[in-house]
Order: sequence, then C-alpha cells, then structure tokens
Amino acid sequence: MLPKKLQNKLETRKEENALRRLGSSNLLVDFSSNDYLGYSQSKDIFKQTHSLMHEENIEANGATGSRLLSGNHPLYKLLESNLCKIHLSEASLVFNSGYTANLGLISSVSQRGDIVLYDELCHASIRDAIGMSHAKSYKFQHNNLKDLQSLLEKYSLESDRTIYVITESVFSMDGDTPDLSGLIKLTKSYGAHCIIDEAHALGVFKFGLVQSLGLQEKVFARIVTFGKAMGCHGAAILGSKDLKTYLVNFSRPFIYTTGLPPHAIASIISAYNYLQLNSNDKALAKVISYFKDQIEANKLSQLFIESSSAIQCAVISGNDRVKRISQKLQEVGFDVKPILSPTVSKGKERLRFCLHTYNSKEEISEVLRLLATFV
Repeated sequence: MLPKKLQNKLETRKEENALRRLGSSNLLVDFSSNDYLGYSQSKDIFKQTHSLMHEENIEANGATGSRLLSGNHPLYKLLESNLCKIHLSEASLVFNSGYTANLGLISSVSQRGDIVLYDELCHASIRDAIGMSHAKSYKFQHNNLKDLQSLLEKYSLESDRTIYVITESVFSMDGDTPDLSGLIKLTKSYGAHCIIDEAHALGVFKFGLVQSLGLQEKVFARIVTFGKAMGCHGAAILGSKDLKTYLVNFSRPFIYTTGLPPHAIASIISAYNYLQLNSNDKALAKVISYFKDQIEANKLSQLFIESSSAIQCAVISGNDRVKRISQKLQEVGFDVKPILSPTVSKGKERLRFCLHTYNSKEEISEVLRLLATFV
C-alpha cells in the first residue's frame, strides 16, 4: 500500500484525467514517434551495425562497467572521433541518454553562486539538472530575447559569477525554434555561456540547427541525442577538450553508471554513416512542407503552433477534450497522441503530430481532414 500522500497524488491525476499508463505497440499510422527519418527501422543501418561488430571482432553483450572502470570499449573512441569531425567540435563525450547528458552537464558545470537562465519551456531533463546544481536559476519567457536581456543585465553586474544560458534548438512540446543567432550573440555580449539542446534538431536539420547556422564555435556546449531521428540510443556533449576533461572528472551521471553496450555504440556509428550518405532530411522537409500546406487547406491554422520542424502541435484545451479527439483519430487508424497538463500548462493541452519520411501525402491529408471534423 502506498503512503497516503502518494496515493492522494495518484487520485488527483485520475480526477484530472491525466493519469499516465504504459501503452503497447500498434499497427496504426505513426504520427507519434520520434523516429523522424525512419532510422530505427532501417535494414541498411541494422546490417551495417552487425558488419561493424564483426569487423571489430566484438562479441560482447554488455559494457561490464562504467567507462572509467571496464566499460570504455574501443568503439567509444571511434564514435567520439567521428562525432568531432562530423559536428566540427573540438571534443565529444558520449552519455547513455539525452536525459543523463543534460543532468551530467548542467549539474556539474554550474557552481554555487553561478546563475542559470533558461527558457521557460525547456525540457524536464534540463529543469531537473538545474535542480541538482548549486546555482541560482531564473527562467525567461519562451523565445523572448528582450526578457533574456533584462535578466542578463540584472545578473551580469557581479564579475565573480558565471552565467549559463540554456535553450533548445527545437522545442519538444511546441516544435518551434528560438532566434539562435540573436540569442547566441546576446549571450556572448554579456560574457555568458550558451548551452543548446539539439535533441529534436539532429537529423531533422542534418547535423543540428546550430551547425546549420555556422554557430558551433560560439556556444559553450551542444547536446545531441541519438534516440530521436538517429533511431538509436544515447547522446553526446560537444564542446572543448577542457570541458570533456572536466566532465570525465566531475559529472556524476557519467562517472557512476555502466557504459552503453558495444552494439549500441556500433548502431550510432552506422546511423551517422547513413546520415552522411543520404538526404533523408530533405525528404522530411518535403513532408513537413506538405503537412503545413494541408493545415492551411483544412483551415486549421488557428489551432497549430508555428513550426518548421517535424513536431507540429494543435492546441486543444482541456485534458478530456484532447484525449477524446485523440481517441477518435486512433479508432480510424492514426496514432496521434494527446499531450496533457501538467506536462504542458493547463489550457495548452494539445495533439502532437510527429512527422516522418515515411508518412505519405494521403495519410497526412486524411488525418488533417478528420481533425477538422472533430474540433
């Protein structure tokens, strides 16, 4: 039996129709997964991964320990070297997931007396990481550079503190992007350090939005995640050699966890090889463009948040209402998930459409036609 306080929290979730439950895989048309490029299903990547394992004579199933003990198998060196070349970064350090990469970076670099300024819609992993640090933190209004500047002016007066500015290049719940050029320029003008989470940009915008804009040398760190468009698992922090050395010594989520198994590392290497040789991002761009055209054609513009990414969200307020519409779409074959409060603010509940290279024009036209009849 749960303690009363915990049971009460569950009951509140039930009353708000927001109780989470584990689902199962289905055969519905996929508008919900993060597999934007279809790499998780790629037979070519699967075969390349096994060929690489064979070439490297690796037959191990697990890492056997943390990377600082026995788990730093040779494929890590190959992967991190490749990441530096591909992402034009001085150094890279692989973590077990995007969540642990954010925890490991932010919680260890931000010190007591430092200031962390973060976009109010930053991912839970970023907010949890800030909570683990000893720094003071303040959120700025979503993608609002004027609000960020007012905070920078306020907290940059003391020279003995370090200021970190954290945002995402593509926001997971809105799909929109900040003015990265303006944000990075503003951050540097106040001597602050910029951290950009590229989880939902990698693959969708080739090697990430920061790199697409040629801004990689102007940020303190980038986080690239392999569990989304790359179809694998894990993440990496891109930055200076000194940052990598610091993290190896002080990042607790890196130090005190078992490393990824060799097969997981081989999968990432193979996925990057495939990404470099193929133009899947251009194919995805066409899908995104067609989806946006169909939003207009079905007169749904007032519902959708402006986004040029693979994440397109229709705001439909109320947990009951958005769940009901999601269920209707699923009943006719489309896997469109509702995003409920408290994951998003009350009144900002939404249907989250994740687009993929394998979504056809017919599927997109039909799902939006149906949505227009349900709202």
